[in-house]
Amino acid sequence: MMTAMSISAVADEALAFAGPARLPTRWGEFRMYAVSEPHTGKEHAMLVVGDDLDSDEPVLLRVHSECLTGDAFHSRRCDCGDQLERAMAVLAEAGRGVILYLRQEGRGIGLLEKVKAYILQESGLDTLDANLALGHQGDAREYAVCQPMLAYLGVKSVRVLTNNPGKLDALAPWVSVVGRVPFWGEEVTDNAAYLATKQARMGHLPG
Repeated sequence: MMTAMSISAVADEALAFAGPARLPTRWGEFRMYAVSEPHTGKEHAMLVVGDDLDSDEPVLLRVHSECLTGDAFHSRRCDCGDQLERAMAVLAEAGRGVILYLRQEGRGIGLLEKVKAYILQESGLDTLDANLALGHQGDAREYAVCQPMLAYLGVKSVRVLTNNPGKLDALAPWVSVVGRVPFWGEEVTDNAAYLATKQARMGHLPG
């Protein structure tokens, strides 16, 4: 289950922001900000399209948790990399929106533990039971840092690109969530069981 950490933990030390810098991509041009979280040492990123984020019109938002294997190595064990690329394409086409790229690998357990979970999955456990067998929550991601990141951009309300209703609940304490845009990655043979587990056991909606 996702958790929503206390905003005071984020507010204890001000986040450090750098940017914007041009980020030309195959889908279009973004403005990129780097965000440092002093109390954890994590460094996140914001990709931004559009200049009127502080208007009353809800902003398209994708909150994407780091997945090195999917995002950088294009692993097909999950649909994470595909979702990130689709989000960039959707926002570039819309001309207005934000991607918050959060450094919480493996649903918050880190890369080392994620690889251990992969090994357990290869012995027959599904993605949820593998995390639990290692002593972790099924989903240890936290979203309080989204509040100061979105506030920095002047964002008042959002429509979230996700098929995970739990993410809407996790974001609700930190920003006005006014809608959901159905959003999924490509299903292939190697990630079919992973996607089925997300729907059957983690509350994700079908594509």
